[in-house]
Amino acid sequence: MTILKKISNIGSLQTFQILRFTTFLLISVIFARSGLTVEEIGYYELSLFIASAVSFFWVNGLIQSLLPLYNSNRTFRVHSANKRSKSPELFNAFLLISAFSFLAFIFCSLFQRAFHVFDGVKDVTFMNLVFLYMLLSNPGHLVEYIYLLKNRPVDLIIYGFSTFAIQLIIVTVPVVIMGYPVELAIWGLIVISVIRLFWLALLLKRHARFRVSAGFMKEHASLGLPLIMSSLLSGSAQYIDGIIISASYDAAVFALFRYGAREFPLVILMANGLSNAMLPEFSTKDKVNTALRTIKIRSGRLMHLLFPLSILLLLFSRTIYINLFGTEFLPSAYVFMVYLLLVMSRLVFPQTILIGLKKTRIVLIASLFEIILNVSLSLCLIRYYGIVGVAVATAVIFLVEKALLVAYNYFSLKINPCEYIPLGVYILYSAMMILVFFIIDQGIISIY
Repeated sequence: MTILKKISNIGSLQTFQILRFTTFLLISVIFARSGLTVEEIGYYELSLFIASAVSFFWVNGLIQSLLPLYNSNRTFRVHSANKRSKSPELFNAFLLISAFSFLAFIFCSLFQRAFHVFDGVKDVTFMNLVFLYMLLSNPGHLVEYIYLLKNRPVDLIIYGFSTFAIQLIIVTVPVVIMGYPVELAIWGLIVISVIRLFWLALLLKRHARFRVSAGFMKEHASLGLPLIMSSLLSGSAQYIDGIIISASYDAAVFALFRYGAREFPLVILMANGLSNAMLPEFSTKDKVNTALRTIKIRSGRLMHLLFPLSILLLLFSRTIYINLFGTEFLPSAYVFMVYLLLVMSRLVFPQTILIGLKKTRIVLIASLFEIILNVSLSLCLIRYYGIVGVAVATAVIFLVEKALLVAYNYFSLKINPCEYIPLGVYILYSAMMILVFFIIDQGIISIY
């Protein structure tokens, strides 16, 4: 408990996201080591993929737009002056996310055949359960952010450990130990979603004022729409890369690309945790300078952790892929090596400032620009470097997008990069990362 009391909002949210990732990873490992067939595991993984693909972009957009609105919005100005009062923002955000979930559920139920474009979906006999899980699980994402907004990091950690431990048990035990079909795993996800909804109801009763406001929901949706579109565009990048590869090569080469086209999960989780945790700190003008300093300090700490780990993975990625998948997957290792370079763009946070200051349209414009350039550069580089060229295009364009946002902050908002980026540390680690990549690429160092 002494350690927990020292944890910050940022640390608690990062820990929570790591717990979520670890739980789903453990479930996949347990299923792979059990008596389940690859086909059965595929049904489960495909179900999760569809549930996520249908909802990830609008959940992210609505959550990210709520955080800066919580203490600063046009609808409830009185509330923003009193943090301890019950919040009508939370209740209306719950209604909005629930409405989106319901609409997504209806759409998926009515147009279920549309998902047959994914191989194997027509063989999944429990798609209605998948849609029910999607309906019930999405509003539960509010729980961790209520704890964040109410400055309750210890409660967030306790909530995370409790619910993810229950999830691990009720998803795996009926299938792996009791021998029930994999459909019971989806029922397990539905049960944990209901538990989280009850937890959310208790938090709303304690912290929310049950007052419906069409004005706030309109304000929330208006701020969130560019972020929803931006998340959709950014998330579609991997699918566009896959389309380009599949149009140019056969299924075997496509599989090699997919096995390598993975970011270092810890980088994404820690970076997203920091970004989301900082959004409420931009609620008033007098807090902006403090928030910028916090981003600079916290991102510097992440750089000291994640750059060395990424460089270490860069050195041993070929060894890891050969031992895990075999020598035929060596091309996948080269794709993965390029994707490791994304750490250079992930650990810079100009978008956090823009979202916190409610400048969401520029984030959307940058995402549109990213997609257009990514497709153009991928089509160009694939001719000369094959599947690695597509990965290089992704790494380059992500850096370009961040550079554009940094430039916008500097020229339009008069925010100097030095105020929120530890430039010396960043340049040093980035140079080391590129140097190690170049040395390995040229064959000067060959680690097997």
